[in-house]
Amino acid sequence: MSAESQLLARCLRGEAEAWDELFDAHYAAAGRFVFQISSDFTAEDVEEICQETFLTVVKSLGTFQGNCQFQTWLFRIAANKAHDYIQKQRAAKRGGGQKALSLNAPVNADDPNGFTIDPPSHSPGPDRVLINMEDAGLITHALEELGGPCQEVIELRYFAELSYEEIAVELKLNPKTVSSRLSKCLDKLEVVAAKYFPETAQNSREKNKPLSV
Repeated sequence: MSAESQLLARCLRGEAEAWDELFDAHYAAAGRFVFQISSDFTAEDVEEICQETFLTVVKSLGTFQGNCQFQTWLFRIAANKAHDYIQKQRAAKRGGGQKALSLNAPVNADDPNGFTIDPPSHSPGPDRVLINMEDAGLITHALEELGGPCQEVIELRYFAELSYEEIAVELKLNPKTVSSRLSKCLDKLEVVAAKYFPETAQNSREKNKPLSV
């Protein structure tokens, strides 16, 4: 049994120290992942989403079957919580309401036992101008419009930074299928995102236009 499997087993037995170890090992990574999903998220937003994510982990760990890495399972929960949070934010804006604040707001930075969010790296993601746009918020909107399996595979690859093999295990596909699906989904995302980035779409068309003889 791997060290992580042993740790999860201890959590399921209700060992408080094991839960602390699990949170310490994965909380910052979950925060980085959530930060990547929407550029509109504040540190407070990410804290609230992570709290909801780990609350779900505590309640649902018994359903984790171990057919993928724990962190992959965790990221899928975090993605769902983040998208729910985005929908709530939009609903609040449409209704003119105020944004709800978590009663478990970020812990004091001076508290050595408090969790902290490690901001994501700003290194380039996929080798496409589309994903490297300055306004990542519009990419988020385009991804949500795309939805379904395409949104999932793109987020797992470029936000969670999983390998093809890891995605294949998570989605029960072979790596070649993951590669093919990802390529097709990026093409679809480019089409959807064209209305958000009309100038980029025009430049892309001009760049790919055949040269006249």
